[in-house]
Amino acid sequence: MKTKITILCMALMLSLTAGAQNKMNINYGGTPKREVRAVWLATVESLDWPMVKANSPENIKRQQNELTDILDKLQRAGVNLVLMQSRVRASTIYQSDIEPWDKNLTGTPGKYPGYDPLQFAIEQCHARGMQIHSWVVTLPIGPWNSYAAKRMREKHPELLRRIGKDGYIDPENTGTAAYIAAICAEIVRKYDVDGIHLDYIRYPDAWKMPANRARCRENITRIVRAVNQTIKQEKPWVMLSCSPVGKHDDLTRFSSRGWNARTAVAQDAQQWLKEGLMDAEFPMIYFRGDNFYPFALDWQENANGRIIAPGLGIYFMHPSEGRWNLADVQRQMNYLRQIGLGHTYFRSKFFTENTKGLYDFTVNEFDRFLAVVPAMSWLNKTPPTSPSGLAVKYETGRQLLTWNAARSRNESPDVSYNIYASRGENVDVNDPRNLIAQLVRGTSLTIDTKVPLNYAVCAIDRFGNESEPARTGAGKKSDMPTCLIENDGKTMRLPPRPNTLDAEFVIFKSLAGTPVATRIYCGDDIDISTLPYGFYSVHSLGRKGRTHRLGWIKKETEMGKSIPPL
Repeated sequence: MKTKITILCMALMLSLTAGAQNKMNINYGGTPKREVRAVWLATVESLDWPMVKANSPENIKRQQNELTDILDKLQRAGVNLVLMQSRVRASTIYQSDIEPWDKNLTGTPGKYPGYDPLQFAIEQCHARGMQIHSWVVTLPIGPWNSYAAKRMREKHPELLRRIGKDGYIDPENTGTAAYIAAICAEIVRKYDVDGIHLDYIRYPDAWKMPANRARCRENITRIVRAVNQTIKQEKPWVMLSCSPVGKHDDLTRFSSRGWNARTAVAQDAQQWLKEGLMDAEFPMIYFRGDNFYPFALDWQENANGRIIAPGLGIYFMHPSEGRWNLADVQRQMNYLRQIGLGHTYFRSKFFTENTKGLYDFTVNEFDRFLAVVPAMSWLNKTPPTSPSGLAVKYETGRQLLTWNAARSRNESPDVSYNIYASRGENVDVNDPRNLIAQLVRGTSLTIDTKVPLNYAVCAIDRFGNESEPARTGAGKKSDMPTCLIENDGKTMRLPPRPNTLDAEFVIFKSLAGTPVATRIYCGDDIDISTLPYGFYSVHSLGRKGRTHRLGWIKKETEMGKSIPPL
């Protein structure tokens, strides 16, 4: 079966301050091929989505369009994993036999929204080459007298405790583990999610904890163990993760200042990694300075080969939340990459709305190349068979890639495909610059480019194991023009601008047609000092979205050699 997926060459319109954003001395190089780039997408109180209530056919479509617009932005920014809040407060955004529909979907608690939002989100994420993990809020059930809390009080009063105005599932009740595990099992059984993400898997802040902290930790671990056993029995390839408090415990030289995972709230998160109860963790290190860097390193040193992608408190950049600057987050992102960890944005809205230029920075600089989620080799490391029969059909302005399907050689039920391209005859699949599409479902892909390229296609299973590549032969003779736009490596001289040209921005695209950088079309000279070395096509972008190719540019290294980027 062949499916056709088109990679669109999307022009990235930046704010007027984009050109001045990267003057600080930070190393943006060394982009890894394997790295988690995640985001929390919150549905509670419609914090990130949905704003429109699904109370009519028209509003259902608007609600869906809201989500696809968000996912489009996340895809452009290189996000490869979406943590989608699915169980909210004893209520859901999916068809559950256990708990009612969440009120934020329709405005009415328990009301069916006319479609299945989780199923829709799964389809849309997978179509964009992104993993989607079901974010499950475990113990809080919301206000004691809310619709969802009342429903649970009727069915399982023995599991609940009231603290002030809010209700919680009791972590000390032995029945809690089975209840939370049943919720997660239902999701995994009914839906093609890539992971289950446990949130608030800890003692509530207002809970008067017993003095025996070891007993408290075992109470929480009992829930984690039950969820792990249950979902792995259903689908062994589903990743289990959680979001622990950002500081695991006091360090030798740095105090957690009384707020940590292991002692304060009984999250034995690093032990869960050691025992194999968690495949990944997203610690919420929403701090700066000595409250961030040594604790991030502590997570890295105690990862036990599992995936760690710390949460970044980007909401503190918003004027209503804090006084963080863009540089605060940039330094944290760079540090995490240097020590081999991923990064996770809290929350989606602060990221996609480009708070203090973070989105522009990510798209144009930090995550300009795609990355693949690390493989869960501790679960299974047998790669799929290689695809075969890779062929390229050249059409006007595009190239159609087709191949024969590969097959899984482990418990993974299916495979998808990562696509690589370069001008070299032997496409290096370990070079992240060559990755142009990932998790393609089907056996064909359309690439919008006129540039003759060579390709490699690797199968990838649900554990993240990648096959040996199938490759095309040498590409056709390049039709790259011999006349290039003048530049000295720092400044590019624009060609004469016709009076009729509607142009506000200059777009630099890789040879595969992927936008790499954007500059304001102002004057005769354009700053290209931060542009990576290589060949690019140069395009204008007008107010109405019209683009025109202005020519080509070759930016060379100090040794006079250019790197052909994609």
